[in-house]
Amino acid sequence: MKENINVLDELNKGACMGRDAINLILDKVDDKKLKKLLELQYNNYKDIIKKISEIYEKYNDKDEPHETNIMDKMMTWYGVEMKTMIDDSDSKIVEVLLQGTNMGIIEGRRLLNNKKVLKDVKNIMTEFIEMQEKMVEELKKYL
Repeated sequence: MKENINVLDELNKGACMGRDAINLILDKVDDKKLKKLLELQYNNYKDIIKKISEIYEKYNDKDEPHETNIMDKMMTWYGVEMKTMIDDSDSKIVEVLLQGTNMGIIEGRRLLNNKKVLKDVKNIMTEFIEMQEKMVEELKKYL
């Protein structure tokens, strides 16, 4: 039971981090197709967060899924700003997003391969990873 909660918390933090990063960077994007792709990814993260919330209470009826804390949000903002200060081209923005998305994939795969969780949690883990892997392939077109 506790393993399921821990995995859901980690997935939720990753999805919140992705959602927040896209929110920070969206105004810097010039290409309309790329902007539309990022809006789609933003909504995908919101959907994952919603799914996690819906099953979280099955494993923990006292708390909400953990989100990124204020320090992590500040570090994300700082990282985005620093990496795009000199070069804020769409290509550079995509590079920054790819780095973060790949970190999410790695963490998701690590959880999937090393944690024993119930089927509904595993399904969300798999959906999260596959969504991000698909996004990586789409983002590569903008490098």
